[in-house]
Amino acid sequence: MDWIRIMYTSIFYIIIGIIVFEFIFEKYFDWLNSSWRGKPIPEELNGIYDDDKYKKQQEYAKVNSRFSNLSSAFSFLLIIGFLFLHGFGKLNHWVENYVEHPIAIGLMFFGILFFALDIVGLPFSLYQTFVIEERFGFNKTTKKIFILDKLKGYLVSIVLGGVIYSIVYKLFEVTGDLFWIYCWVFIAGFMLFMTLFYSNLIVPLFNKQTPLDEGELKNAINEFSQKVGFTLKNIYQINGSKRSTRANAYFTGLGPKKRIVLYDTLINDLSTEEIVAVLAHEIGHYKKRHTLSGLVISMLQLGLMLYLLSLFISNPLLSEALGVNQPAFHIGLIAFSLLYSPISTVTGLLMNILSRKNEYQADNFAAENYHAMHLISGLKKLSSSNLSNLTPHPAYVFINYSHPSLINRIRNLIRLKDKF
Repeated sequence: MDWIRIMYTSIFYIIIGIIVFEFIFEKYFDWLNSSWRGKPIPEELNGIYDDDKYKKQQEYAKVNSRFSNLSSAFSFLLIIGFLFLHGFGKLNHWVENYVEHPIAIGLMFFGILFFALDIVGLPFSLYQTFVIEERFGFNKTTKKIFILDKLKGYLVSIVLGGVIYSIVYKLFEVTGDLFWIYCWVFIAGFMLFMTLFYSNLIVPLFNKQTPLDEGELKNAINEFSQKVGFTLKNIYQINGSKRSTRANAYFTGLGPKKRIVLYDTLINDLSTEEIVAVLAHEIGHYKKRHTLSGLVISMLQLGLMLYLLSLFISNPLLSEALGVNQPAFHIGLIAFSLLYSPISTVTGLLMNILSRKNEYQADNFAAENYHAMHLISGLKKLSSSNLSNLTPHPAYVFINYSHPSLINRIRNLIRLKDKF
């Protein structure tokens, strides 16, 4: 009927409109941020770069900006072309010629799509790693490590993706209108499981984690942890230098499964006091319950998304909008994900606002319980070694940053340094 054709055609062009708008939105803020490149460095950040290193940072920013524009434009044209050529419908028709079971169809469909997109994006990944990162002294990844990482990534994606999709489809098939509740419980449980065991199960596939050696650093960390009442048994060092010179540290897990992981590059670049200050910030997140609240908020967002999905997934118009005449669960998932994108953008923006607030609170905790100046010097060293942009546009920070800009963090810490 004509009205049905009008409906699924309208959905198709709504999807196109969303993709076009989001691309223009992203590129506008990228341009805005680039226009601030070369702005005078704030007085509080003087000394992070000398003249030569600042020129290197500016060049690094320009190269990355050009590369990002090229890769994102390619991705944009690829998805637009794929939609107008009814690529999803053609791929689905081809898959149905070889398999019949609906779960097998979905797995094969997503598998082909995943590998095709990865192969298409491979030249960009190789160029980013072995040309740009190599040129500016960051890359330590060998071709062997790159290939092994790819193969391991494929294995993890196939196993986890295959199991999750199969269970989700079965829940959809069996539970009907209550699909979203059962699916919510299952995925939320999986998220909690990964929060607790990610470092035990996934990280060792890619990196070697070893308990931190006895000595000054471990003693200083344990002393601070005891001071603030933070029970900590697991302090690990990870060999991040096998891939990059970038320094990092992270906190993972909950309850007895919590652990602190230090990159060997961080240990090499920062003093003991600076490392403890950085960890004081991470412990601040835990003491302020940011880790737990973030997990709860993520689960609530998941519940909202799954509820909305349950309202639309069985609607044949979603499948027809992507060129598939018969309703298909996997096609409906793709159409819904494209239509849900604006909501995801808004929730992501709200999460960034909350995250920046949490970062200030964690900084305040480190300043109150350890030393603001050690955290300031540690942040400056990390920014220098990572060739970070010291003058991002405020609007770009508001839209994209999960952390406050360095200048805002340091101004906050300077304000606190004499208070505690």
